Amino acid sequence: MIGICILGSTGSIGVSTLDVVGRHPDRYRVVALTAQTHVERLHQQCLAHRPRFAVMGDPAAAERLRGLLAGTGIEVLEGVAGLEQAAAHPDVHAVMAAIVGAAGLLPALAAVRAGKRLLLANKEALVVSGRLFMEEAARHGAQILPIDSEHNAVFQCMPADYARGLEQVGVRRILLTASGGPFRTTAREDLAQVTPEQACAHPNWSMGRKISVDSATMMNKGLEVIEACWLFATRPEQVQVVVHPQSVIHSLVEYVDGSVLAQLGNPDMRTPIAHALAWPERIASGVAPLDLFAVARLDFEPPDLERFPCLRLAYEAVTAGGGMPAVLNAANEVAVEAFLDRRLPFMVIPSLIEETLGRIDAAGVTGLGDLLDLDRRARELAWAGLGRFSS
Repeated sequence: MIGICILGSTGSIGVSTLDVVGRHPDRYRVVALTAQTHVERLHQQCLAHRPRFAVMGDPAAAERLRGLLAGTGIEVLEGVAGLEQAAAHPDVHAVMAAIVGAAGLLPALAAVRAGKRLLLANKEALVVSGRLFMEEAARHGAQILPIDSEHNAVFQCMPADYARGLEQVGVRRILLTASGGPFRTTAREDLAQVTPEQACAHPNWSMGRKISVDSATMMNKGLEVIEACWLFATRPEQVQVVVHPQSVIHSLVEYVDGSVLAQLGNPDMRTPIAHALAWPERIASGVAPLDLFAVARLDFEPPDLERFPCLRLAYEAVTAGGGMPAVLNAANEVAVEAFLDRRLPFMVIPSLIEETLGRIDAAGVTGLGDLLDLDRRARELAWAGLGRFSS
C-alpha cells in the first residue's frame, strides 16, 4: 500500500486526487489530508477516507475540526508545522502538493527534504525558490513529478535522461499550450469591465478562483514557463507558449531532427494525477476516452502579449533571475486577491505587478530566509501601491 498525503485536499486538485485514489483502494492509502479553513469539507473527506492525520492551516479551524472528529482516532494537526509534519511522516510515500500560492512552499519543501515522491501541482513553489527547491530535491533523493497538465505532458514526451540538458538529449524546445482563457477573443474595450465571475468562468477547465483569474490574465502560463525552466533544466528562450483553444494537446516537445511529440487527452486533471501517482506504470483515472471525431479540429495561434502583458512580465522576471520570479508571484497574488475583492480592475492587474517589479531589488537572493523576506516585502509594496490603481 502506498501512503498518500494530500496538501490542499479540499481544492479542485485535491478532490480529483481523492477520486483517483478511491478507484484503487488496494493500491493507495490516505495517510493525511489538509486544508486551510474548509472545516466541513475536510470533515466529510476524513469520514470517507479515514486518514491518520487531518491538518488545518488555521488554528481556529483546527479546533473546530477536533470537535467534529472526536472519537474517530484521526489526529488533528494545525499550522505550517502540522503541514510539514504530515508531509514528512514516515508512513507517507507520495505527497500531492496542491496548496495554492506561495503558502504551499514550506510543506512541499518539507516533503522534498524527507525524500518523498512529490506530485507537484503548486507551481509557485518552484517560481519562488526554483534553484533551492531543485537542489534540495537532488540532495535528499526526492522525486518530483509534475501535475500541471502542461508539464506532465512535457514529462511524458521527454527522453528519460532530460536532466542532462535539452541540447544533450536532442531537444530543441518545449511548446507549452494555453487555452487563452475566457477572454481570448473578447473585444479589448470590454475587458475593462470584466467581473470576477466572468474571469473565473474558464471555457475548458474546472479550477479554483485564483488559478482561474491567472488563466484569464495568462499569468498562469507565465508561471508555468518559469516552472518549466526549473523542472526541465532549460532556458526561457527554449520555452514557447502556443495558444490552443481546444485544450486537447496539453503540450509538445520539439526535437532537433524535426520530430514533435505531443500528449493529448480530454481536459481533466485526473489524467496527470493518475499518471504521476502510478508512474512508471499506468492506472485508470476515470477520464473518458478522447473522441478525435468529436474534437474535429485543432487550432493554434501565438499569444497576444499586448492583450496578456502578464506573460511578458513572467518572461522578463525569469530572464532577470535572482528573486525576481518571487516578486512577480507575490505581486500577482496581491493583485488577484484585490481583483476578486472588487478593489482592482481586471486590466490593471499587470500594472500593479509591473510597478512592484520595478520598485524592489531582488538580485542575488537565493537562500530560503531571504526568499521568504523578499516575498513579504513584495506583498507589502504591492498592497501599498494598490491605492494608485484601484477603482
